[in-house]
Amino acid sequence: MRESIINARIKEFEDYQSEQCEVYYAVKANSDIGVLSLIARSGLGFEIASEGELELLLNLGVSSQRIITSNPIKSSQFIEKLLQVGISRFVVDSYDELEKICSQKPDAEIVLRIIVDNSQSTWPLDEKYGVEVTEANIFLQKAKSLGLNPIGLTFHVGSQCVSDAAWKSALFAASNVWDQAASEGILLNYLNMGGGFPASHGDVIPNIKETFRSILSCLSDKFPSDIQIAVEPGRGLVADAGVLVASVIGKATRRDGEWVYLDVGVWNGLTESIGGIEYSFFTGNSDVSGKNITIAGPSCDSFDVVSKSVILNTPMTGDRIMIFPAGAYTSTYASNFNGMKIPEVIVV
Repeated sequence: MRESIINARIKEFEDYQSEQCEVYYAVKANSDIGVLSLIARSGLGFEIASEGELELLLNLGVSSQRIITSNPIKSSQFIEKLLQVGISRFVVDSYDELEKICSQKPDAEIVLRIIVDNSQSTWPLDEKYGVEVTEANIFLQKAKSLGLNPIGLTFHVGSQCVSDAAWKSALFAASNVWDQAASEGILLNYLNMGGGFPASHGDVIPNIKETFRSILSCLSDKFPSDIQIAVEPGRGLVADAGVLVASVIGKATRRDGEWVYLDVGVWNGLTESIGGIEYSFFTGNSDVSGKNITIAGPSCDSFDVVSKSVILNTPMTGDRIMIFPAGAYTSTYASNFNGMKIPEVIVV
């Protein structure tokens, strides 16, 4: 992980952090202590999804005032831990969650997650969580009837969002819910726009400045001037800072062509490859023929295929291959399946 790149990304997001806009790093993207320490020294906050992530930050000395959670489904134990450290704002998208929170904190602040279009993202997130826009105000009214304090909305345009048009579409949907809530007596003041900021995964992507320009323009058109907003960059903050250095452990010629096997694969670092995230592969081999190669991981599982049809200078067994960008969702997804090692994170 390149410290200079992380610091540059932090600065880009800090340029938009103000009394009206809060930036929270999504810890799930990369929870390495070295990475978290760099971000902790900045003015950014943190978004967490579990007790484990909460403990990581508290052990680093991060104040709970810099921590939020946007996980719509939480264990009762996690809710209790959050309340113990003074965090009482919760994201919901189900009636069960409303009642669970109400039983522990009857006056908690509630942020409703709504479903928005994820078609512009490489890794969509619109199936597991979220309430349909047409049902959103029923949820807000239910929260109010329970004595909870519905204060805002949140959404996610999908991870690795490659078009700033997605933000405009999402904000338009959110504004409709916002206006209807106001007409029914619920005055919202908080909008968390989640993550989605992309990294260099082979796409032509909008940069942070372009994305914020679209966001702020749409906000000024459709929301009150005193609205409190938040964003949760994960991939967009750390992915481009990381290069995964792998070794070729074997080669084979199969009926569909040449295969190259690495000491890292789907189960121990490159899990996102199964969901459509693409990586770039580089080798220092002087052969410039550029063959069509299948890249596979080291496990005995035939599902452990990282990428097919990779044009790569012919590597030899023992060669190193650099994989980019690898700063997000590599070590955090990795497991020891088949006894394979999880890649070590080194901040330089």
